[in-house]
Amino acid sequence: MSAERGRAPTPQALAGPSRGRVLVLAPHADDEVIGLGGTLALHAQAGDPIQVVIAFDGALGLPAGGDPELRRREARAGGRHLGALEYVFWDYPEGHEPTANELERAVSRLEQHLRASAADIVYAPWIGEQHRDHHVLSRVARRALAACSHAGEAWGYEVWTPLEATRVIDVSGVWDRKLAALSEHASQLARADLVHASRRLAAHRSLYLGGGARYGEAFRPLMHAGTGEP
Repeated sequence: MSAERGRAPTPQALAGPSRGRVLVLAPHADDEVIGLGGTLALHAQAGDPIQVVIAFDGALGLPAGGDPELRRREARAGGRHLGALEYVFWDYPEGHEPTANELERAVSRLEQHLRASAADIVYAPWIGEQHRDHHVLSRVARRALAACSHAGEAWGYEVWTPLEATRVIDVSGVWDRKLAALSEHASQLARADLVHASRRLAAHRSLYLGGGARYGEAFRPLMHAGTGEP
């Protein structure tokens, strides 16, 4: 019989994120809002520069023949509700399982981008995300961070798959801005009730915050001890 697992740690409850230059790695347009839209609004409110890299084109989230430019427009419109966010679109094909060579090229590309961005804080999907694109981007992010010996913070966020949180940020005061940003993603709201899902998860996360907090966003370290390994 395997050893019994220890109890999950109590997450650190925070009124806001660390300060610094921010780089967000998002699989698709809308994932940055669902996963950490409130936290990004707090970063922007504090004056932190924020760049969001959308890795995949989002074409599978559109009707047949739909133009991925729609997803890009929705992302920029949503970002304006959160603050002065800069968006970069890499347009990798959505739903594609990369070959080993394709993965290596993506790691190299992101490593170069990380060095050029001089980001103090990096956010990417946590490694346990069930969605293929989310998981692939997390793998690429962890390897690129290790390759460039990133000395700043690197946090994993949740979108589809709840994570075991080590920190929860109170986003109650900017919740309306997150909802406004999410409302711009009409193409995706037509497919699923993302507002309902986001609200319920954020409300649950507020249990760790106390003090009348209504909504929280959860994070855990993206990687361990500066390596790209779990």
